[in-house]
Amino acid sequence: MDESKRKAFAENGAVLIEGCLSKDQLAQCRQAFDWGVENPGPMASNLFDGTERKTHNDNANPFAKERLDQLASSLPFGRLFGDLWGSEHVWYFAEELFLKTGGKSGRSPWHQDTSYLPWNGMHFGNAWISFEAVPRQNALEIVRGSHRGTRYDGTTFQNADDPTDPLHGGDVWPRLPDIEVERRADPNAYDIISWATQPGDVLLLHPGVLHGGGVVDTAFPDRHTLVLRFFGDDAAFSPLPDHSASGFTPAGVLFLEELASLKNGDPFRASCFRQLV
Repeated sequence: MDESKRKAFAENGAVLIEGCLSKDQLAQCRQAFDWGVENPGPMASNLFDGTERKTHNDNANPFAKERLDQLASSLPFGRLFGDLWGSEHVWYFAEELFLKTGGKSGRSPWHQDTSYLPWNGMHFGNAWISFEAVPRQNALEIVRGSHRGTRYDGTTFQNADDPTDPLHGGDVWPRLPDIEVERRADPNAYDIISWATQPGDVLLLHPGVLHGGGVVDTAFPDRHTLVLRFFGDDAAFSPLPDHSASGFTPAGVLFLEELASLKNGDPFRASCFRQLV
């Protein structure tokens, strides 16, 4: 791992690894993605259902867990994240699928994954794998360094008129800023980074960064993206708000039985997560 990549991930919260996956590895990832779409789990949903912005999304499909654990073990992400973070150990958490088709799905709202997952620490990382060549104007966008700032409430992903519609509500965390409105008023309001990617490139980002976008349009009508999530030695449990308007528990909505005994600040560990290194 080049030292500049380590520094970029630590400071910016995201870095692109070009040519990270071979053709065979990418084909294995696509096979897992297609299987997941055809065999959705209990968390599968359509974001902005009933609108032209509809996006198929699935998280931690229990029916796919064994095959995804095996896939993660066969890919280079254990060594990659260990080197990137300086972590002796790396564990695989779970997958997320995004499928946008038809050229009409708009941008995903700005959000932080740490609004949905009980995570705190620097040793968390998402590996974004897109199977198409993604132009920069259709790519995921990231607010540089935002993983080191405020932890905001999430968005419900269901209110097409208000991308900041609070996930939890209450006064525990501040409401998301409306970044698109603010950047239209002032293009320099946020320091936003993004990359065009080719198949085999992998975007690594800390789940605490504000990120969003990934539009499809008539020039780029379809996007299939597999996200694999990992954590390391510094990963800690950080509960979500006690009383969430969306029904989230302090441990979130994934692996609840396995995480039930963890308290704020405990190392984020459970036997269900595959240790890679």
